[in-house]
Amino acid sequence: MRTGTLQLPALPPLSLYVHLPWCLKKCPYCDFNSHEPRVGVDKLAQQKRYIDALILDLESSLPLIWGRQIHSVFIGGGTPSLFEPEAIDRLIAAIRARVQLAPLCEITLEANPGTFERERFASFRGAGVTRLSVGVQSFDDANLKALGRVHDGAQARAAVEEAARAFDTFNLDLMYALPGQTLKGLEQDVHTALALAPPHLSIYHLTIEPNTVFFKFPPKVPDEDSAWAMLDRITELTVGAGLERYEVSGYARAGHRCVHNLNYWQFGDYLGIGAGAHGKLSFAHRIIRQVRHREPDLYMNKALAGDAIAQEHEVPRKDLPFEYMLNAFRLKDGFALQDFVDRTGLPPSSVTEGLKKAEEAGLIEREGAWVRPSERGFDFLSDLQELFLPEERE
Repeated sequence: MRTGTLQLPALPPLSLYVHLPWCLKKCPYCDFNSHEPRVGVDKLAQQKRYIDALILDLESSLPLIWGRQIHSVFIGGGTPSLFEPEAIDRLIAAIRARVQLAPLCEITLEANPGTFERERFASFRGAGVTRLSVGVQSFDDANLKALGRVHDGAQARAAVEEAARAFDTFNLDLMYALPGQTLKGLEQDVHTALALAPPHLSIYHLTIEPNTVFFKFPPKVPDEDSAWAMLDRITELTVGAGLERYEVSGYARAGHRCVHNLNYWQFGDYLGIGAGAHGKLSFAHRIIRQVRHREPDLYMNKALAGDAIAQEHEVPRKDLPFEYMLNAFRLKDGFALQDFVDRTGLPPSSVTEGLKKAEEAGLIEREGAWVRPSERGFDFLSDLQELFLPEERE
């Protein structure tokens, strides 16, 4: 299990993730690297300095990805739509000038209704953004208040309507199993979302994460049986509206699957730049993971000095089966065993035992060399993924 002994036949597709860390308000359920802006800070000057840092971070990383094409760009946060369209335009122009983007490269920007202005969304499109992801979470004012969101239901609907006007492809984010939410309330949220005809819908179960306000002060949320009933109803309603569930939390019309997320789930590579951004990069004989400095001011200082990376490590061979399956089993279509070989450099025998146990437990279905999660495996995804943990786990 020595490092540097992989034999990758080819490098996987490469994406770029860009993290913009500021939000109007930190939500009580959020464990992402997001920060409320400090009082008295010149926001325009801060945005300029942060874009400067991102550009230098990208330039410093070029030797690691030289000659490789970028298939998708995802600008996440935080709330990237807080940045002025001119700043996003400068960022995308700098990316285009330094790396080769694939034809029709998907460029996604996350936006929240609380930062919605009609001209703003159109300006993002003019800057080169091709796909907007609108973080609605709910259309119900009581739910939004319980989640600590800064927008109301009317603002959410207006933002999605404008996204539809400005973009051919956009995503609408919802959450379910919210504090005080009933099945009827969930149905109303989904009906409202579907009436807006989003090409892509992401629906996430609210989870209580460590280091959040909800973890310290847990709200009363629907029990497990109620949450399962909500998920079943979500599946029924989305199928009826012509959306296909292609990933655990992703529903899309034909031709509108998220290219960037698909690359994650297919164990592709991604360069992550920005405060706290994570990355995975493959080389002929090894795979590395990187993490940027997390605190925005520290990140800017370090990136501007050419030292943006806080942590870097090589992924041990023994961890690769679990890391691959952690991603691949999120996809309803599953994967070909040859894809596992190509992306990890390991032989099929390295996952034979795990696949055998999964099949015996009814968690996967196999057709020749193709593997996909069964309906049960999709429902009990953690149980399926855990079968591929390294043997020496504690």
